[in-house]
Amino acid sequence: MISRRHMAGALVAITASVLGPAARAHDFWVQPLQFWIPPKSAVPVTLQVGHGPARERWDVDAARVTLFRSLGPGERVTNHRAALGKGIMDGDHQIVLVAPGTHMLVLETSHAQSTLPGPRFTAYLKDEGLTPALAVRRRDRSEGQPGREIYSRRAKSIVQVGPASNKPQPWVTRPLGLTLEIVPEVNPYAVGADGVLPVRVFYQGKPLAGATVKLNNLAADARPVVSYRTDANGRAVFKTPRKGAWQLNVLWTRPIAGNPDADFDTTFSSLTFGFRP
Repeated sequence: MISRRHMAGALVAITASVLGPAARAHDFWVQPLQFWIPPKSAVPVTLQVGHGPARERWDVDAARVTLFRSLGPGERVTNHRAALGKGIMDGDHQIVLVAPGTHMLVLETSHAQSTLPGPRFTAYLKDEGLTPALAVRRRDRSEGQPGREIYSRRAKSIVQVGPASNKPQPWVTRPLGLTLEIVPEVNPYAVGADGVLPVRVFYQGKPLAGATVKLNNLAADARPVVSYRTDANGRAVFKTPRKGAWQLNVLWTRPIAGNPDADFDTTFSSLTFGFRP
């Protein structure tokens, strides 16, 4: 069984460029206690933020979550928003998944606002490769000014109910219409999967080039194991063995006008998946 706070796993990665801890403050993801469960069973789920020693349960008001649902066999959509309850969301949330097959949990949040000192904001933009904001601040000669953004989060998690199969499960491998999302091109749980996981990143419905996608081993997530920038088709390719628990994350921003509290709208997105011990 995979523990709540630490998970066993290892990764063999192809050519990598590793980012430092300064770039990791905003990781956010849906964390099932187990990624493989029997049919008609409940799995405890937590919402996690941070990384390494700074990892913690997301302890904000449940009202921030605007959508929490699953897509499963037969393309059935199940609303799990009620499982999060009300008040502060720092506990376990019991999610029941009935039908055998691969299920995709999907979560969205509303916006919050953040302001960082100018040098720290610029460093954050460079670490995360947020070129739209860097270009605007360079053009306006405002690199030294405080960085003001509104931000929201999108998170997906792949859970296998019952045994794996080769049956097509298209809701796993196609965009779901989120503002920003990581879409696997293959189901990592399919029988015969060879551990190569190509993904595409979509922003506002279109492939996103030049975004930094990081892969984290959830057993040791103080630093990413590997990161890539997406190509012109929004694509990046990772390699993982069929064991352990993993998180992919990406973020992107756009300049906005008319908001008295922010100059940029930033979206954070993650995808988690894992295998039997």
